[in-house]
Amino acid sequence: MTIHKGIRTGGRSARVQQSIHDAVKDLLASHERSDVTVPMIAQKAGVTPSTIYRRWGDLATLLADVALERFEPDEKLADTGSFHGDVLAYAEQYLDEMGSSLGRSMLRDVTATDDNQCARRCAEMITTRLQVLAERATARNEPYPPIDRVVDIIFAPMVYRILFSEKNPDTDYVRDLVDRCMAENAAG
Repeated sequence: MTIHKGIRTGGRSARVQQSIHDAVKDLLASHERSDVTVPMIAQKAGVTPSTIYRRWGDLATLLADVALERFEPDEKLADTGSFHGDVLAYAEQYLDEMGSSLGRSMLRDVTATDDNQCARRCAEMITTRLQVLAERATARNEPYPPIDRVVDIIFAPMVYRILFSEKNPDTDYVRDLVDRCMAENAAG
């Protein structure tokens, strides 16, 4: 089922959505993920389970929606004065956030749902931030690689390692990815 992002941004609908999101966050903080159920969330949020099923369809999609809300950045992207430095700072920040236990759980929630819209929204969050960095580079008359190449060379391998490796990638790994991306761009 599709997450209903066309829901009004204010009023009762927004309050209900926020209370459900808050209930999920509270329950995940105090319970194992596998123990959290739709009825528990509904009770804590003060709604009926049918409200959750109607809006999200299933628990996996609700968890993915909450995870995507948490992906929203709390701070601005660092401006280091170069595209290379900006991408490196963003990639290290992304690794720090997504490589954490909570970050891994959020990535797994997004990939666990059958709703491809969740994965697209997650990818759009990365590309939107990279577009901001590209606009900065353009304003500085600085060349930069296409955004899709930055995703393919830096972020895709990083997410793969976060999700599927026994050990998280480290900042040296991320620096190597960024350097490789920039070298490829310089070589044309």
